[in-house]
Amino acid sequence: MSGRSGTSGRAGKASAELTAVQAALGAEHAAVYGYGVVGGKIGEARRSEARAAYDAHRARRDELARAVRDLGGKPEPAAAAYALPFPVTDSDSAVRLAAELEDRVAGVYSDVVRAAEGTRRRAAAEALRDAAVRAVRWRGESVAFPGLAERSATATAPATPTA
Repeated sequence: MSGRSGTSGRAGKASAELTAVQAALGAEHAAVYGYGVVGGKIGEARRSEARAAYDAHRARRDELARAVRDLGGKPEPAAAAYALPFPVTDSDSAVRLAAELEDRVAGVYSDVVRAAEGTRRRAAAEALRDAAVRAVRWRGESVAFPGLAERSATATAPATPTA
């Protein structure tokens, strides 16, 4: 085996890691935006929970921007606005949006876990866990495989067909 193929393998791994971290940064930008919407519609009883999640996503966003720079990339800026998956018109839909945001963030962190090593991988696993826990709190129930949408969807399907 030549030294060149080992070098290109490391470069490919670094590129995959940068791509995954950049995607996580984009997800955090969207989560920060989404929690701004959640905060505007959420009921008083859960407002502090929404604020804590908003602050957590802002902190992760800032950490990811540093990680992108550490990997030699340029952090992508946030978009001016993001499309919401459904209209958020009241507290109930705000709670559904918060759970959806956490599910989406968990999904991109699973990609970082797969692409990274060492402390960055550990931090991504912690972020995935935190998002999964927040999603459970918002939704009131858990999914079998947080961050793995293709498995989560099939795990929640009924065991027997319905008419």
